[in-house]
Amino acid sequence: QVQLVESGGGLVQPGGSLRLSCVASGTIFGVMGWYRQAPGKQRELVATKSHTGTTNYADSVKGRFTISRDNVKNTVYLQMNSLRPEDTAVYYCNAVQLFEGLNSWGQGTQVTVSS
Repeated sequence: QVQLVESGGGLVQPGGSLRLSCVASGTIFGVMGWYRQAPGKQRELVATKSHTGTTNYADSVKGRFTISRDNVKNTVYLQMNSLRPEDTAVYYCNAVQLFEGLNSWGQGTQVTVSS
């Protein structure tokens, strides 16, 4: 059974930092990453990283967020620096199974950037 468990969200002041973690289990994953959804908006890509190391970032987070991955632990991280109020959203972990190609989502973790 595939399971994604996220942690690390919370409340932070503008300019602050947070680190999100997502532990995946149940199979081997190809692309893993993070998406976010703000109130009243569609879910959008934040960053992804393939099992071979290829990364992809949304323009809005380039230079501020860093995605990393531990393939042995099946864990993906999102280091978020210089946070802005517009980064406030529910952040979802996403993982695509390497061989089956099936897409899985975590339960989401709230990130709030506010003074």
